[in-house]
Amino acid sequence: MVTRGPGLRSAPGASRVIAERAVPQGAGTGNRVLPHSCIRGSLSDFSSLPPKCCLLPKVSAREAKKKKKVIIWGIEVPETLSWHGWELGKEMIKHLTLKNVHGKAQKLSYSSPSTPFFFTVFPQLITLNPGMSVTLPIVFRPSEKRDYEDRIHFLKAEGEFSVTLRAMLPRFCLSIPAAVQLPVCAIHNVTEATFPVCNTGDLVSVFAWETPSPFSMIPDSATVNPGAERMVKVIFQPKVAGVHDATATCWFGGEVKQKRTIQLKALAKYPWLYVSVTGGQSEGVQPGKFQDVLCFGSVPVGTTAEKSVEIFNMSVVDAPCTIERAKDPLLCDYVFSCNVSHGVVPAKGKLVLCIQFQPQVVGEHSTDYFTITSAGYHLETVLKVVGSCKGPSVSLHQSSVDFNWINVGESLMQTLKISNTSDVPAYYQFDIDCEGSVFSLDCPCGVLEGTTTLTLKVIFRPTHPMNYHRRVVCLVHHQEPMYVDFFGTCHSDTAKPVTLQERHLSWYRTNMVRGLTFYPPDILSMMLKDGKLQRDEKGALMLPPEISEDQPPKEYFEPNAMTEYFYDGVSSDLASFPVHVSVSPREHDFGCCILPHKAEPLSLCVTNHTKGSIIVAWTPNHGSAFQVHPKICDMPPLKSSTFRVFCKPTQLNSLYAAELEGFAVYKVMRHYTNIENDATICPSWCLTVRLRAHTYEAKQEHFIPQYILDVPKTFPPVVCDTDSYCSMLLCNTSTSLITFSVGQTACPSVLVKPSSGHIIPGGHQIFFLSTHPVNTVFQKHALPLELNSYPAYTKEIVLQSCGQSLLLLLEGDGNLYFKPLHIGTSSKRMYTIKNCTRLPVVFTWKIHQSDSKVLSVSPTEGVLQPYEAMAQAWTFTPDKETKYVLRAMVFVRWKSPDPHGGFVFQAQKEHLDLGNILVGDQKSCSIVLLNDGICNLNYILSVEQLITGDNNAKSLCHLLYPTALELEHSGGTIPARSKAFVQIKVRPVRRLHYTWSIKYAICTPRGEMDVLGCSEQPLCCIVAAGVYPTLRITDACTTGVASSISKLHLWKLFSLDALNEFLERDPTPGELTYKVPTRHSTCLIPPVYTPLLLDFDFGSAPVGSEPTIVMLLLENKGVIPVDWAFLFPSDQKMDMERWAEDADFTPQELHQMRIQDNQLFSVSPKSGTLLPGQDKSVQLSHRHDFIGTDRLPVLLKISYGHEILLTFSGVTVEHDQRYVHFASTKHLFTPIAVGRSHPPTQIYKLYNGGSMPVTFEVQLDNIVKIQEKNFQHPVFVCLTPRGEIPPGETGHIEWIFSPLEAKTYMVDILINILEGDSTQITFQGVGFNPNIVGEAATSSQFFSSAVIPGSAKLTVSHLPSLICLGNIPDCTKAGRLVFLNNILKSKAVVFSWQISSCKEKVSPRTCMSGKRRRNGRLWNSPSQRRTLGLRRRPTIYLPFLSLQQTLPPIKNHPTSSQPPGHIKRGLLLDKDTSQVRVKPEPPTPLLLHLDVSARSYAIEDFLSNFSVVFSDLCCLVIILWVIQIANLLELTLYFPLPRSLLENGHFQKSVRKIQDEPIPYFSQFKSAKSAELQDSRQGSRVSASTDIDLEKDGEKKKISQETSPSDLLETCETFHHKQLKEKEIINRQPAVGNLVELVLENTLQNILIEASRGEVVLTARPRVIALPPNHLLCDLMLSGLHHCSCTIASTTWRS
Repeated sequence: MVTRGPGLRSAPGASRVIAERAVPQGAGTGNRVLPHSCIRGSLSDFSSLPPKCCLLPKVSAREAKKKKKVIIWGIEVPETLSWHGWELGKEMIKHLTLKNVHGKAQKLSYSSPSTPFFFTVFPQLITLNPGMSVTLPIVFRPSEKRDYEDRIHFLKAEGEFSVTLRAMLPRFCLSIPAAVQLPVCAIHNVTEATFPVCNTGDLVSVFAWETPSPFSMIPDSATVNPGAERMVKVIFQPKVAGVHDATATCWFGGEVKQKRTIQLKALAKYPWLYVSVTGGQSEGVQPGKFQDVLCFGSVPVGTTAEKSVEIFNMSVVDAPCTIERAKDPLLCDYVFSCNVSHGVVPAKGKLVLCIQFQPQVVGEHSTDYFTITSAGYHLETVLKVVGSCKGPSVSLHQSSVDFNWINVGESLMQTLKISNTSDVPAYYQFDIDCEGSVFSLDCPCGVLEGTTTLTLKVIFRPTHPMNYHRRVVCLVHHQEPMYVDFFGTCHSDTAKPVTLQERHLSWYRTNMVRGLTFYPPDILSMMLKDGKLQRDEKGALMLPPEISEDQPPKEYFEPNAMTEYFYDGVSSDLASFPVHVSVSPREHDFGCCILPHKAEPLSLCVTNHTKGSIIVAWTPNHGSAFQVHPKICDMPPLKSSTFRVFCKPTQLNSLYAAELEGFAVYKVMRHYTNIENDATICPSWCLTVRLRAHTYEAKQEHFIPQYILDVPKTFPPVVCDTDSYCSMLLCNTSTSLITFSVGQTACPSVLVKPSSGHIIPGGHQIFFLSTHPVNTVFQKHALPLELNSYPAYTKEIVLQSCGQSLLLLLEGDGNLYFKPLHIGTSSKRMYTIKNCTRLPVVFTWKIHQSDSKVLSVSPTEGVLQPYEAMAQAWTFTPDKETKYVLRAMVFVRWKSPDPHGGFVFQAQKEHLDLGNILVGDQKSCSIVLLNDGICNLNYILSVEQLITGDNNAKSLCHLLYPTALELEHSGGTIPARSKAFVQIKVRPVRRLHYTWSIKYAICTPRGEMDVLGCSEQPLCCIVAAGVYPTLRITDACTTGVASSISKLHLWKLFSLDALNEFLERDPTPGELTYKVPTRHSTCLIPPVYTPLLLDFDFGSAPVGSEPTIVMLLLENKGVIPVDWAFLFPSDQKMDMERWAEDADFTPQELHQMRIQDNQLFSVSPKSGTLLPGQDKSVQLSHRHDFIGTDRLPVLLKISYGHEILLTFSGVTVEHDQRYVHFASTKHLFTPIAVGRSHPPTQIYKLYNGGSMPVTFEVQLDNIVKIQEKNFQHPVFVCLTPRGEIPPGETGHIEWIFSPLEAKTYMVDILINILEGDSTQITFQGVGFNPNIVGEAATSSQFFSSAVIPGSAKLTVSHLPSLICLGNIPDCTKAGRLVFLNNILKSKAVVFSWQISSCKEKVSPRTCMSGKRRRNGRLWNSPSQRRTLGLRRRPTIYLPFLSLQQTLPPIKNHPTSSQPPGHIKRGLLLDKDTSQVRVKPEPPTPLLLHLDVSARSYAIEDFLSNFSVVFSDLCCLVIILWVIQIANLLELTLYFPLPRSLLENGHFQKSVRKIQDEPIPYFSQFKSAKSAELQDSRQGSRVSASTDIDLEKDGEKKKISQETSPSDLLETCETFHHKQLKEKEIINRQPAVGNLVELVLENTLQNILIEASRGEVVLTARPRVIALPPNHLLCDLMLSGLHHCSCTIASTTWRS
């Protein structure tokens, strides 16, 4: 420590510096006073030494930190000099350094320490120059273990100061902060902070904490080494809010304990949580204590909806909380769930809870409560969650399908529409086996998406002449079933029953409930004649009033669908309708049906319960393993008959299942003459039996079923002693049949229908389950579902059911207390009631009239949904001073599903299709509302719009697309038993499909719906489609001077692809500024409102040449008529007075005026109307009257649709000008794979638009530069750098693009036209990596993009514009068949081919299409087709072929057919005109262009990239005629034939006969030896001799029958070996392969020719034809082989 003398002060601004230097032990001299020589050497001449000489070895940084220095009067000295770790008997030296930090030299002296334990050199005067330092060695020599302290004093002129010398013993010492401030914390939460405990002593220290509550230390005890520190965590967990200040004590040390204290400070606060429901509260939420209500709305059944709830922490402390569901012992299945049970809400932050809702019962309203509690339970918030479940809404558009009558063996198809008006997908299934029924549907089961309509095809194939009627149920998952009646009548030559009609079914059902259908029609007719029966006003039969004792006759009411489905008298003992004919059993399992387990036939007992004879006929199913005998049987009245069902499976280890169908009808109904009155007609009754069997062996495991089962956990809630129904879905996800059987005997409390059956692969089965709970106790049902007739595949279905009884929970056990009040004042309290059932209830409070003035409640009545709690406001208003004990009663009843009891409010048409409506237009119609009830109804209508056809329509329909349907009035009153009309207006705003669901709600006259408890119900569905007029260019061709331009090139010149693409889009608002062609412009250049500007480039031609004519085919691809017009600028300009026009014209206006005045461009017709599907050709022409470039903007306007600005441009050149017309200055090559050894040749086309031949040269300088940059690799190679193009023709420049890398290459090429202008073209090519992209993918993309434009309707002969030969390996030949169709009806067409490339071959080159020669005469055959074979060696890409229609043959013309000009010339020459041969004038040929494209590959590249295509080509085999060729060429060919056919003797003889027929043109491939062998074989077949003649080396040897068997065997083997060798030699000859190839090619050509003429339909579906007897089958096969051989012979001869 440095001390100063009296009156001395430190210099201002003195600073401290830390330094330290350790002195090794034993470094002292051992003497108290150092020698003078040593001192002098240490201190002499300080001023003369440089600063470095005065410094001792450098002090380390660690030492420097421990030395604290001060500056006193310009001298820097350490504050204290300390010795640690010293030992007795040893000296320790430390150095005291003084440094002059002043700007002047200073002198000072010092004195030795006062104690003998510290000493230094002898004191002397020290002189320090500026920046110099001096070091004094201080020696410490202890004599005993204790603490030592001394001082060394320094004297200056200014005063005296000293430095403390201290030597301390090792001791315990801990350093801790004085206080710790912890973060703010919520009560019952935890916060923490850390602080260090440093051991500043010399010994290892152990410490322990004493901490008061609510603080704690971790760790509470620990050990700290000297110089180390230990982090201690202090935890604050308050239970009381407020400021907490406590002192914690730390004990440490050895035998004598020391302590340190620390002050702990913290602040505890109460948290404040606020629950916010995202999206706000739902409408209609009941008022009460529940501050937050989360409403899910209607959620589709089986799906999961998720909504979020935000918990905000409004305080500055983190708040832990718990989320718990309200525990209700009566609620067994929870449909609401939360993903978080515990959480911490950060300060000023929020916690998001995800609540999920997964409803299971359609139509059920669910309510649940979640309690959000903060830590310590000081704050609770109840969150109410509500939601309802919605399901599909499927309906049939008709209740019956009438097939009228057809003959036996015929079939008739009708349609049945099924719609789903809900947005929930619906699984449906018609409970009918279509394979074994006379009625079949094309899609008996499937999934009907939301708001869709499906049209089903119902086919009627009767097998017996009788009436057919079957009531088929349509099962829908999560919805009640629906019924549809299929009925029809079958006639034969002898039996013609009366035709069953829909009114007969209505009369029959009325007669049935009146008990009259058990009598046959003949008896009923007699009773009607005798007056024992009468007909009511509807035409049904009824008993006379005197017999019925004036009781009104019974009427038929449509029963509930569930009741009719289950109460059929079979599944249940009860029946909705009386059974006329019954069959027993209704289902049977044959079990194992393989030997030795031969199944016994099933005896079916059919009972006739009527009083008339009936006929029972079973529907035959020839492909089924189950057959019933007899097929048809007569049964007398009130009798039974037995039928036998046999199971005859055909395959082992398989499952079999089917449904037998039979019909029973009165015998008198066989002929219509037996029926005297239509009211007595009785339809047939359908009988069905479900059968199952399997052929699995005893130890063979059955097929493992793969399925998806959707079954609810509980039955829907119902009142006790009431039936409850639910549906179950079983989907077959495997590729095999699944059979099922429900063991109802194991669970008799549940009725399942169907209980057995089968599911086809990919299909599904819908089950309906029914139970009858009798009390409120939960009952568990376990149903075993056995699959595939294997007990191991049994799935146990567990469900629960419980009856519901009224139960209302009152808060506080029904007691409510009010605080004392003064008379005349009132008090209000909230009281909660809760519905503890799964059904909605209606409550009503009743207060005694005398108490009603004192006590009141609001609301007094209402509806409580399942498990919903409602808080009600009770008001107490005393009127006298007394103690009140009041009593109020609440009455509870079940909410009726029909609150208005008996009203029927519906629309006359539930589905209304308005068709297509023009966007922006308006369509009006009316819907008819019917009220069939007995009371007036007040209704409110609402509209819900659903938009489809746009990806973003569903999400933006409420924002961007307003409701396009407007109701004339949205509410009103409709009287009882009357109808009302509501006018609607529809105005679509976009090209979308609109679906409007109109819903209604019944309300009070004041419009209150909640009072009645009535929610919105669907009324009807209206659909419409907003459309725009659509137009498309489908074909284009050129005539005149530009006839040599191909269609592909023209398609690019006119940008028709871009035009068609734009026409497919929706018009922009700017295009609809003028919806129809209008003169709206006041200037010569009208304004542009279209975003698309296109060029119609007419090319170039010499001045004075023929006009360039382009024909465009416009086609209306839409559904509404289209009005179109080509508007020139003059057509858009308004007619104005001359004084109003501007006399100054711009050059552009003058240019357009010159074009329009001279009519250089013309369009004919300029406007028109196209009906849907209609097309029209438009002629566009450009006249070449003036030299230069002509440009004219023409507006293509579609009324109420697009308008596109087309710039007509054309170039006219001088006669002697050499000019090449470039369609574009950029050309893109086909992408090529990197690394290909033989890249294909590509073509760039040049069109000579002048009248002079053009010679072009390609400048290759840039190509050389590209090659140099790519390591001398030829990326671009020009094969034709120079060439000549004839006038009006197209020239080709052949290029090879070979990329080196997977990137885009670009090169600018200058094409010089000799004696003409030069043009720079940018060529661009893309190289790709075949390992990433794939060669096959890019190849298919290329060929798919090369779409043939147009439909070839503008030409005389139908000819495609482009033929793609595809991908072809090198050194191979590819061909295509091209059909030329002559569409003229009375003229022939002569054509010839002009091939621009020598690598294509067309056969035939010239021909006349449409003429044939028969009996030596030419006869006209209109609309004939000519087939051309197009072959190509794939070495070039996109060659150009042109077809020229040429002059017809010269022949004599009759006088009557000669033109007048020819007759006049004949008269002038005085010759007989009938004998004069007049040379016909050649017609102008018409050029038709055909482009051929192909891509060639090296063989190895082709096999690597197109192996699948190659294998498919190699697998093509045509069996019939290949068999004949093989026989004729003596080849051995093995192929599968029916065994019964091979064993038939008649077939074998006929085959030998065909082989013996001579085929002369095959004999050229036979050698002399083979011919002789053939003769010998023929002789051996004819002769009965057993001798064998062999020819060898010109010598004949005869072997008799007596030859030994071994020699005979050896001779036969030699003969067979020679025969095989000869066949091999013949097969290897090239002529054989060429001939077989030619025969195959011509055979395919003949087949296609016949198909093109309509003689053969290649795409016809195969028909099922009954097989003839064996000998007839043989004749058919032989005739086919004979016809095939004749076809081959004729084809080969023709080739």
